[in-house]
Amino acid sequence: MADYEDRNRGHRGYNNRKRRFRGDEDDYNHRPQRRRYEEPDHIKLRKQLIGLGESPLTRPEDEVVQIAKLVADKSSDETVKETFVNVVTAIIIEQPLKIPFIAAAVLAANELGSSFVPQIFERVSVLGKTALEAGSWRKVKLVLRFLACLQGVFEGDGIFPLLDDLFDKAVELQTSSSEDALGLEIVKIIQLTLPYILSASSPGNTALAIALLEKTDVIAFTPHPLEAIVNPYPGNGDEEPSSFISLIQKQLQDEANNGWPLFCIPRPWKGIARLKSENADLENPTDPPTHQFPSLPLPAVMNPGPDPLFPDIFFSVYADQSVETVPPSSSIASCLLRDSVTDTINLLDFNRNATAKFLIDVDSYFAPGTFVKRATQFDKLKDVPEGMSRWKPEDVAVDAVFSQLFQLPSPEHKLVYYHSVLTEMCQVAPAAIAPSLGRAIRFLYKNVEAMDLELEYRFMDWFAHHLSNFGFTWKWVEWVDDVALPDLHPKKAFMAGALEKEVRLSFSKRIRDTLPEPYQPLIPAEKDQDVPPFKYKMLESPVSPLALELRLALQKKAPDEEISPLIDQITTLAGTSAATDAYITSLLSIGAKSLSHVLSCIERSKSRLLPLGASGPETQAQIINSVMHFWRMQPGVGTNIIDKLLNYTILSPAAVLDWAVAPERDDKRLGLPHVFEAVFSTLRKVTNRVKQIVAARDEPDMRTEQIEILQESLTREWAEEKRLFELLDRGLAALKDKDDGSGSGRVWVRRWEGVFKRVAQVERQAVEERVANVPEGVQGESNGIGVAVLGTDGLGPEDDDVV
Repeated sequence: MADYEDRNRGHRGYNNRKRRFRGDEDDYNHRPQRRRYEEPDHIKLRKQLIGLGESPLTRPEDEVVQIAKLVADKSSDETVKETFVNVVTAIIIEQPLKIPFIAAAVLAANELGSSFVPQIFERVSVLGKTALEAGSWRKVKLVLRFLACLQGVFEGDGIFPLLDDLFDKAVELQTSSSEDALGLEIVKIIQLTLPYILSASSPGNTALAIALLEKTDVIAFTPHPLEAIVNPYPGNGDEEPSSFISLIQKQLQDEANNGWPLFCIPRPWKGIARLKSENADLENPTDPPTHQFPSLPLPAVMNPGPDPLFPDIFFSVYADQSVETVPPSSSIASCLLRDSVTDTINLLDFNRNATAKFLIDVDSYFAPGTFVKRATQFDKLKDVPEGMSRWKPEDVAVDAVFSQLFQLPSPEHKLVYYHSVLTEMCQVAPAAIAPSLGRAIRFLYKNVEAMDLELEYRFMDWFAHHLSNFGFTWKWVEWVDDVALPDLHPKKAFMAGALEKEVRLSFSKRIRDTLPEPYQPLIPAEKDQDVPPFKYKMLESPVSPLALELRLALQKKAPDEEISPLIDQITTLAGTSAATDAYITSLLSIGAKSLSHVLSCIERSKSRLLPLGASGPETQAQIINSVMHFWRMQPGVGTNIIDKLLNYTILSPAAVLDWAVAPERDDKRLGLPHVFEAVFSTLRKVTNRVKQIVAARDEPDMRTEQIEILQESLTREWAEEKRLFELLDRGLAALKDKDDGSGSGRVWVRRWEGVFKRVAQVERQAVEERVANVPEGVQGESNGIGVAVLGTDGLGPEDDDVV
């Protein structure tokens, strides 16, 4: 012990100083503090506006008051003014769910006498005029919704004179043509604007709203002739689809009879009452200023917009549940929620992650009590007290996405966008979204027999794609009884088609391992082969040795002098069809490793394939048969190769249609997904070519000679398009007469007819007026439009427009 003390006393290698603690001495050396950074006011304002309504920890009413006070305090700051005006107008047309909250912030700023408010109205006026002139009717609707929420600050009748003028335009359009859809769109905008007026303004506007509602009654309840072609369930017999405008018209009438409760609409402007009380406490309280309604003159000729308009049918995948998890069709919340959510989905197509976040947080943007708590289990909803809402926010969001995925005649964006939104939602909130998707899938499968055929294939594509993102797991045992159904039964055809598409996205053994035993025959062992066998190795025929020699010559890239004699010998021995089959099968066998391999083979042999395809329809039919027979275990690959042969103009569109629906064909092929895919893709190529010519013809700075050439090309191509639709119609009619007596063939013919008559009618509506009315030639310099548009040699190999 003494030795230890001696060592310690010498301070060798030790520090025996007393440890200091904060507060021991006054001169404690504090660590230098980092300079505090305070955000500029305009950055703070921008963040508050963008995040308005998003935080579940802050009441929107309080956020609105904070924004108004910041704007009022910095009224002389030009940067704050520009930020306020720019962000408000941007949110109006980009984030529809936030419009009531943004309008409340403007109302609160007006309450404090902000000088920025008139400038917002000026900017909104310009935005509305631009939208009206361009035929951007969604933007028109959102601008009117924003102004409707501000009805209380406008002088006189505010927005109602503009709505009356819009209705007069709708009446003119409907009177001029029974098939007009722009008038319906305008009426729908008026209907969707009224609830926001009445939720935000004084009761004095009720009489004006009811008068306008009585006017819209005639148009809203008149059946539109185009509703039949956009009916998602044509197999339901005489049951009429529910059009959006007739549905919301009934709902508005019910709201009027009940005193306009409109309980789902948020009312963040209630926080303004606090500002009013604070203003009343001042020595000289002032009333908030009122403003003249922004000028929005209607064009003399209403622009329908760049895309054809069609009646909007209300579609839901939660229509027949034991517990209502979405608003029923009798509630106005069904239309108001659907409209805001679908607008959000379609406007944010550039960012699926942001879209998914908005949809998962959808309950934050509507009035408290509209929904149950997030992720509430379906079987727990029965425990919700009577009189309280049982609507699940996840179901409302999923329902809205499916309504766009199943939009007829075509969705606004590519189908894969809606696929990705559902996938992202499921990844972000699996416990909440996965059960909702499961119930949606079961509803769609149960109704697949009555569903439009195009929608069935959209459902099939999404189902396979979605399972591929989550390990291909599904409760297949629920549908096991349907495995015994005939192959042409819609449910059996759906299961077989979905499994085929899953194999395309993976490989057969993996998919087979996810299935119960009764499903195993749907994926035969032959599908396990990555590369199909060369059939001439197994055929005992005089052609086989020559076909093997031909394949070897092609594989070695032998010159045409060696290949031609082999083809001639096969032709002499077995005929032209056998020679064509041997040649095409050899090319496919050599290029079977991948699509790039087969494209390389086609490119290398193009000098022989082009004359071969041009030799006649019989040869083209043989080419298609050879491709589909070689890839019979993976028909999706065969369909893709046919698509590429169309691009190279080796095959003609008529040949593909003939292969699918010629009377001598088996009518059972109409139930095969790859046959529908081939026909649908082929016709879409033809219709897209016509649209491309129309777009090129209407380009500015086109010279008269160019316009004349394009018009001639357009007339010719459009005539060819109509001929193809007539060919398809005749083929389907012949197959209908060939029914085997079971009735299944007629069912599939009727389903095909419904799809392609709609496609033909939509294309006619889009192009017919432009073909009839040639625009005046505008003199100018050539804009470089060349053979790609003017040529008559069909579609180029670079055309990758594939389903």
